[in-house]
Amino acid sequence: MENGERERRAELLAQASTAAAACRKCPIGYERRNNVYGEGDPCARLMVVGEGPGETEDQLGRPFVGRAGQLLDRMLAAIELAREEVYICNTVKCRPTLAGPYGARNRAPDAQEMENCRPFLDQQIAIIAPQVILALGSPAAKSFLGRDFQITRMRGRWYAGPRDTPLMVTFHPAYVLRQTGGEIEGVKRMVWADLKAVRAKLDAPPEVPHVQAVEIRQASLFEAR
Repeated sequence: MENGERERRAELLAQASTAAAACRKCPIGYERRNNVYGEGDPCARLMVVGEGPGETEDQLGRPFVGRAGQLLDRMLAAIELAREEVYICNTVKCRPTLAGPYGARNRAPDAQEMENCRPFLDQQIAIIAPQVILALGSPAAKSFLGRDFQITRMRGRWYAGPRDTPLMVTFHPAYVLRQTGGEIEGVKRMVWADLKAVRAKLDAPPEVPHVQAVEIRQASLFEAR
């Protein structure tokens, strides 16, 4: 893509980020440190959408920079994508929290918060015009596909996302990190299958959406680099 188009989209995203930072439709808009709008290539072929910023993201103003973000980077690397080549954001741009005995803790965004923030997400999708959207976790999936979506039964298949963009759903990296014992290998296999499907979709010509992509070693998926 020409540099002029990349610069145009980057400017549009910067303007939209400023508008999102000024938003106070939700109480969490008054509680957060930073508005975590999103980052990455404004001309990215793949957009990754999570549920909401966590504590580290709220502190730094960047999406997926904590432990889950480190795992996401390895997941992308396993299908030969650098973080800088994709666009990463969340369904909501402010950190949703619950009060606890040791301070605020993360929670999933509620339906009203996602509805209030949806225009910002739709604008990101319209500006970037990705070839594929990868939704991470149940809240992100439900924001696109409705509240009846059940990730354990319905992940791993293609859906029509906004603007008819092919949409794949897989488990959130934070969910993968919480798995223990024998469960973790099964979850890894499912995530790996979903990632390979994303890679194949990106590699396929538009006229032939089911062209098989080059196989990538599964062993690289969760290895630290």
